Amino acid sequence: MKKKPASKMKTVLLVASGDLRQSANETCWPAQAAMEKQLTACLAKLGYKLIRAHPYKPALKHGFIASQKEGMEIFARLNPEMPLIVAESVWQYSHHVLPGLISHQGPILTVANWSGQWPGLVGMLNLNGGLTKAGKKYSTLWSENFDDEYFLSHLKEWLATGVTKHKTSHVKALAKCAVPSKAKAVAKKIAADLRTRKSIMGVFDEGCMGMYNAIIPDELLFSTGVYKERLSQSALYYGATQVSDAEAREVFNWYKKKGFTFHFGSDEENELTESQVIWQCKMYIAACRIADEFGCEAIGIQYQQGLKDLIPASDLVEGTLNSSDRPPVKNAAGKVIRAGEPIPHFNEVDECAGFDGLITNRVHKALGQPVENTLHDLRWGDWDKSGTVKDYVWVYLISGGAPAEHHIGGWAGSDGWRQSKWYFRLGGSTLRGIAKPGEIVWSRVFVENGKLKMDLGRAKVVELPAEETQRRWDATSNVWPIMHAVTYGVTRDQMMARHKANHIQVAYAKSAKDADMAMYAKAALAAELGIEVSLCGTKANGKAF
Repeated sequence: MKKKPASKMKTVLLVASGDLRQSANETCWPAQAAMEKQLTACLAKLGYKLIRAHPYKPALKHGFIASQKEGMEIFARLNPEMPLIVAESVWQYSHHVLPGLISHQGPILTVANWSGQWPGLVGMLNLNGGLTKAGKKYSTLWSENFDDEYFLSHLKEWLATGVTKHKTSHVKALAKCAVPSKAKAVAKKIAADLRTRKSIMGVFDEGCMGMYNAIIPDELLFSTGVYKERLSQSALYYGATQVSDAEAREVFNWYKKKGFTFHFGSDEENELTESQVIWQCKMYIAACRIADEFGCEAIGIQYQQGLKDLIPASDLVEGTLNSSDRPPVKNAAGKVIRAGEPIPHFNEVDECAGFDGLITNRVHKALGQPVENTLHDLRWGDWDKSGTVKDYVWVYLISGGAPAEHHIGGWAGSDGWRQSKWYFRLGGSTLRGIAKPGEIVWSRVFVENGKLKMDLGRAKVVELPAEETQRRWDATSNVWPIMHAVTYGVTRDQMMARHKANHIQVAYAKSAKDADMAMYAKAALAAELGIEVSLCGTKANGKAF
């Protein structure tokens, strides 16, 4: 193809949504700049000129849109009918660009790199979930080098027509599936209890990190029997300040007796210190007591805004809450709060994950399956370079909220490292571990067309050689818990085409047969509660649902 003269090239606008935190934007900018250079060259070969709609900011050392206000000002100056690409090589706050995208009239394409280190695909999936919830039409693409046939063919289609779609033949409506009678019976019993006695989900400040897609409108929750208790993170902080050093020390000693390893140093700014963990112990105790006081079946802590300036990271707290085996905490009456049971926690106050975690706990308890569950970032994926596993292996990763029961060796097989200062200024320990091999159910609740929907599927967690695990850790965040997951009957591109969130919920079962039953029961419960349910992929044996 002959290269067209610049004057005759068609024009496409580019915007890049960034983090709210200056340190994160500055750190991630070189990767974003490299990606934009690749995209610009790619479009030029196709006869299009890609123009940045907002400038690089020398004083800040990055070119991201870093606030909702800035995003509104930028979009107000744009031609609303021009085709526009949202390019992401970084975690981004969707509300920075969502107002402008909602009113934009031209074709929209969200594009992400394929990298574990620079999580553009995580940021893009979050934005896609927000656009879906808002009812805004968009197309989406992803690529490692922006030169593969899949990417180029879809890009050409979008440039020519303003739309590109992906095949999602792996998705099947629950109504078209044969649901076992046992699953239906379990679902009906739990649904009846939720309608009669109802449940409370404690929300410590809504809307973390611009995740509009993670907020469930109250009226959509009402029919499920779940209601929100809106709590303030200032109350959680105050509660932590009221916990004595002696009580915190008891929790700290509990961790050590379990064999949990803290990697301590003396430099508060760059290393994990005992004082940081003591504060986390206080936050854990306060969270348990607030959940008990307000009758919250599940709680979600936002942390990234507000608390990040007051107290160390909440992730060790979150992973501990999600564990059945956790330090005992007494309420004002002297009774241990939910002894031997998790208090389901939804990281980054993702209410879709919170609702999912709540009903997962109930379904698995009714079936006699492991109740511990968590969300992970759908962080990245790659083929196993060691050759041990022939399937495509996803990296599910979260900043520390995974329960100890999910890890090889439990508490003794887990360890705590300081959170990165670029994101967690005051530090705090992670709850790091390698997820044990086994059968899991994955799921996601999302909002589309004004309705609550749920996708569910089956997967297995595989064990990889230590060198391959380390490669994946080093390519992502090596102080966070990691899960090596192989999805049944769902390819990488099918997952990306369908998934409407940066998060994915996971729970173990005792066997493949048990996991199938748990998936069916949770799907049936969601349907009983008025949610539109789809099953994705296949069973472990490759057979259709």
